[in-house]
Amino acid sequence: MKNVLITGGCGFIGSNFIRHVYRMYPDYRILNIDLLTYAGNPENLREIEQAEARSPEPERRYRFIKGDICDTALLESLFEMHEIDVVVNFAAETHVDRSIINMTDFIRTNIGGVRSLIEAMQSGHINRFVHISTDEIYGSVENGHAAEDASLRPSNPYSSSKAAADLIVQSFMRTQGVPALIVRGSNNYGPYQYPEKLIPLAISNLIEGKSIPIHGTGQHVRSWLHVEDFCRAIDLVVHSAPLYAIYNVSGEERTNIDILEALAKELGVDLGRHKMHINDRPGADLRYAPDAQKIKKELGWRPVHSLAQSMPGVVAWYLQNRDWWTAVKNKKEFSDHYDKQSRGLWS
Repeated sequence: MKNVLITGGCGFIGSNFIRHVYRMYPDYRILNIDLLTYAGNPENLREIEQAEARSPEPERRYRFIKGDICDTALLESLFEMHEIDVVVNFAAETHVDRSIINMTDFIRTNIGGVRSLIEAMQSGHINRFVHISTDEIYGSVENGHAAEDASLRPSNPYSSSKAAADLIVQSFMRTQGVPALIVRGSNNYGPYQYPEKLIPLAISNLIEGKSIPIHGTGQHVRSWLHVEDFCRAIDLVVHSAPLYAIYNVSGEERTNIDILEALAKELGVDLGRHKMHINDRPGADLRYAPDAQKIKKELGWRPVHSLAQSMPGVVAWYLQNRDWWTAVKNKKEFSDHYDKQSRGLWS
C-alpha cells in the first residue's frame, strides 16, 4: 500500500489532487499536512472527511494534520511514523500581488519549507519527491515558448522564491541523489480556487454585481490549464516519470481580457459595465509561455479540458457553491488584501 504525503493539501490545487488520488487509488493512504494560512481551507475536502468518518478506523485512507512544512522535527516524525513512500509538495504562498506588498512569508514557506522537507526526508525511505513549481519562474516570454532548459528569469518576489526552491531541489538531486522530480504548471483554474485569483474573483464579483479590478490593459497573456488536467499530469509524473526529470504542463494561451469576456458571456452580463482598470503590477510579466511538448512525448499527457468546453461548468460550480466563496470573501484575510488589490496599491 502506498503512503502519500501531500503538503498544502487544503489549497486549491492540492485539494483537487487529493480528490484525484482518493478516487483513483483506493489502496493508497493519504496524509495531508497544511498550516491553514489564509488560502488553506478545510472545506475544500469536507466530502472526503465525511466519507472517512463513515468508515471504520482501520479502513480510513485519509488523515489531516495541521502543521508547518518549515517544522523539520514534525516532518521527521511523520516520515518515521507513517513510512511515507511519495511526497508531493504543493505548499506555497502563491499570489504575486501579496508578494509585492510583503515577501516575508514567500521566502519562509517557498524556500525554507522546501529545505525542511528535503532535510526531513533523509530520515525516511522516500521513493519519490515531486515538487510543484510554476511557469512564472521563466519570466515574461516575448516570443516562442520556454522549454524546461530555458533560463530562469523571475520578475517578482513570488516567482523569485519559487525559482529559488526549484534550484534547491535540482541541487539536491545532483549532490545527494534525492529522488526528486519537478513539475512546472501554468495558470490553473477550476473549482475551489481562492477568490483572489482572476477567474473566481471575476465570477463572484459579476454574480454580486461588482466591478472587476483589471491590471493595466488586461492584455497579459497566460496559459490556462484546468486543474483536473494538471492533476492528471502530476499523477503521471508520480507513477511513470524517470527520476530527476523536469516537466512543464501548460494549457491554452489567452489574455486576461479574453477570459473575462468569456466569463461575462457565460453569465449573461455586459463586461463593459464591470471593468475597472487599475495600476499594473510593477515589472508586470506580459506573457507566460511554457512549452509542454516534453511531457506529451515522454508520458503521453494531453489536456482533456478546453476553455470553451469547461468554462460553463466552472461558472456553474461557483454559482452552485456561493456559500463556499462568500465565506472566504467575508474573512478579514481576504478583505484587507482586496482593498489594496482593487485599488492597485503596491506598497
